[in-house]
Amino acid sequence: MNSARANPINTFAMHGALILYTLIALFPVFVILINSFKTRKMIFREPLALPDAESFSMVGYQTVMKQGDFFLYFQNSFLVTVGSLTLILLFGAMAAFALSEYRFRGNMLMGLYLALGIMIPIRIGTVAILEMMVSTGLVNTLWALILVYTAQGLPLAVFILSEFMRQVSDDLKNAGRIDGLSEYTIFFKLVLPLVRPAMATVAVFNMIPIWNDLWFPLILAPAEETKTLTLGSQVFIGQFVTDWNAVLSALSLAILPVLVLYTIFSRQLIRGITSGAVK
Repeated sequence: MNSARANPINTFAMHGALILYTLIALFPVFVILINSFKTRKMIFREPLALPDAESFSMVGYQTVMKQGDFFLYFQNSFLVTVGSLTLILLFGAMAAFALSEYRFRGNMLMGLYLALGIMIPIRIGTVAILEMMVSTGLVNTLWALILVYTAQGLPLAVFILSEFMRQVSDDLKNAGRIDGLSEYTIFFKLVLPLVRPAMATVAVFNMIPIWNDLWFPLILAPAEETKTLTLGSQVFIGQFVTDWNAVLSALSLAILPVLVLYTIFSRQLIRGITSGAVK
């Protein structure tokens, strides 16, 4: 009886905690957004106050639209992020399926080798990567960023997806083979739909670092036509003078796509993280 009464209370407490954590996480976004609509003086005088008739200003957004090609930067970031995530999920899922499904000599060593990418930052090899891109003629192209981010995200993708694919029923896959399905059909039609929460988790974990990265766009694609949104926003940050209105406006516009994508993947993300935690 006591446990039956406690369940609604526990559920209410969990929902309350979730709402509280969400509000805490969104508070910095809220501060950036409201200050992007203020004058420079009011940003520093009352950073937590909502914009009113006296403090409201669109000068930051006007500056962003006039200085630099913001829509081109946005397009470049979108293409790099979507292209990288597509390759990470495709090749990561294929490698995870091979490691979890087929037993061969060196299977464990191969998995450990791929997992090393999680522990060793790819930025350590920046000089070698730059030399490679120069020799292949990929400097100042979006493909340079897509390939680097794909290599960066594959270790984590293989590590997460292989664990989930080991939980897929062997009877289901063997039944498909008995029915004459090819390995590709089994992979795309039977296995992938069952690991969608894990794929959403991998996508979210890789999406934010790729979208917000400044290091590789600055080194591999600094040209005006290949600038990403994060790199393009740096034009408003100087050594002695910073246009805070423009910076906050650019950050507000850059945050929106991430919030939209996170909202789309949030349910699958939570399922992927909590899968197997509660029996």
